[in-house]
Amino acid sequence: MEKPNFRALFFRYYDRKIADGTITFSQIGISKNDFTRLCTETDFVPERETVEKICRSMQLTEEETAAMMEAAEL
Repeated sequence: MEKPNFRALFFRYYDRKIADGTITFSQIGISKNDFTRLCTETDFVPERETVEKICRSMQLTEEETAAMMEAAEL
């Protein structure tokens, strides 16, 4: 089975965290431009600093963070 790309993992975690009230869009730490690119470009990956900020703001586990970093190839 193929591993999910960064976009797929991001939206899996993002949708869950938004739905359960853990975060709001303004807390995520991603620019509107980067978010739009994630929505429209299947292979877009933000810069490492942004990915790290996203993981912290979404309160991801170590395993989830590692999966995000691996998917981002960082």
